[in-house]
Amino acid sequence: MKHCTSDSKFVMVHVTCPSEQSASLARLLVTKKAAACVNIISNIRSIYRWQDKIEDDNENMLIIKTKTAALGKLSQLIKQHHPYELPEMIVTPIIAGLADYLNWIDTTIDNDAPDN
Repeated sequence: MKHCTSDSKFVMVHVTCPSEQSASLARLLVTKKAAACVNIISNIRSIYRWQDKIEDDNENMLIIKTKTAALGKLSQLIKQHHPYELPEMIVTPIIAGLADYLNWIDTTIDNDAPDN
């Protein structure tokens, strides 16, 4: 296992998305090398307040593995291509993982791409 400090080089990003758009968004993030991998968890139920109304929706959850250095690029792509006015994007540091897996993330993400 590789341990990182709070200045983690690697992160997981959670994004909810309508079911019909989740695969195309996931593929875009990987194709643009903003993400090494995106898992799609289908059929989650989200209950939330939006514009002073309680919403109850079925969505998919995208779990995105990437590097902290790619968050600007990832955020920009999500804002540009996500159908929601305000997409959920929550970032969690990866504090440990198999060294070979973390190395794979490191070599998969485009280091030369601008962050914004």
